Amino acid sequence: MNVLILGSGGREHAIAWKINQSNLLKKLYIAPGNAGTAELGINLNIQPTNFNEIKQAVIQYKISLVIVGPEDPLVKGIHDYFLADEILKDVIVIGPQKLAAQLEGSKEFAKKFMVKHNIPTAKYESFTVESLEEGYKFLETLKAPYVLKADGLAAGKGVLILSDLQKAKDELKEMLSNQKFGNASSKVVIEEFLDGIELSCFVLTDGTSYVNLPHAKDYKRIGEGDTGLNTGGMGAISPVPFASKEFLDKVEKQVIIPTINGLKKDKIPYKGFIFFGLIMVNNEPKVIEYNCRMGDPETEVVIPRIKSDLLELFIATGQNKLNTKKIEFTTESAATVMLVSGGYPEAYEKGKEIKGISAVENSIIFQAGTTLNKRKVVTNGGRVLAVTSYGKNFKEALKKSYQNIEKIHFDKLNFRKDIGFDL
Repeated sequence: MNVLILGSGGREHAIAWKINQSNLLKKLYIAPGNAGTAELGINLNIQPTNFNEIKQAVIQYKISLVIVGPEDPLVKGIHDYFLADEILKDVIVIGPQKLAAQLEGSKEFAKKFMVKHNIPTAKYESFTVESLEEGYKFLETLKAPYVLKADGLAAGKGVLILSDLQKAKDELKEMLSNQKFGNASSKVVIEEFLDGIELSCFVLTDGTSYVNLPHAKDYKRIGEGDTGLNTGGMGAISPVPFASKEFLDKVEKQVIIPTINGLKKDKIPYKGFIFFGLIMVNNEPKVIEYNCRMGDPETEVVIPRIKSDLLELFIATGQNKLNTKKIEFTTESAATVMLVSGGYPEAYEKGKEIKGISAVENSIIFQAGTTLNKRKVVTNGGRVLAVTSYGKNFKEALKKSYQNIEKIHFDKLNFRKDIGFDL
């Protein structure tokens, strides 16, 4: 079959790399893709939120299955658009419909869902500009640090963790009155701070049954020792050493099963990935957030550990037959380190030539912010490359990635040298 992947990052390159290994694949298209995906299929110059152009491409290239990489088109209703269209309605779309995508698109929607279905999470209240004074009072009932979350999508930047009460009040006002994160912060969720260690779990579901994917841990801060500004992710490892079988059984019973059952009870159809952002507090799981797609750079360690045919699993998802499939993982660990542009996550330059990718051995390079310029691979984003390796444990995998990073060069290249430091 012909397959279209929407997106342009490392996540989409990793999915393309995996699907390219399937005997069920005829032709692969990626919109818009990057310099890495261009080696695996055909890049189409279409943005994932341009639904009309995507429709034309699906018809023109006889696409049978579409995988939606980023959250934006899901929250904007791309799956609903396909279902409502006479020509597109039988195309399999991997990614939930608009209502289900609110699990990521609205922090308040997600919190209400968790409370309704007894899924463990931090206590919270939500506020608008009209209830700003009540927001101040709620902050006074909490202990520091204070967690403020923009309700809507803010490109991963809408969460503030503040240790000073007055600063928290000032920032709440900035978010609500002065629209610090635009429309995303017209409503703000304030929640209690949970102290623990974070990890991510993932499932692929057809809305009734599901398969567990490998779990992972990513590193969001730009600086060593988890300091500095938040980024889209500077590296990841899988599996997570501290996630014992006992803990993962708790995740399944207390989080995953109630989520799938809750979606069914609330008559919210769901076909695609669910990403559970978790925190382990005293060996108990609590949900920090849901995402309605795979994480990035977690995908770059999760996908390489899947031995099964991913395209076969996607087809089964579309046909509501996921309960007939088993998923196999490699026992090896995988680790990835992101190479980013100098200045990221603040201002950075694009168009820097990348050298040395072809010299890499025993690692997989997943390209994220890259493009082709006169046949040369150049930087085209903040997070540029993910260097993924296998090993008998995460330390061995990281060692290979760091050895290969020494072969890669572009102007002002930056990366974290301490991924996995807290394990």
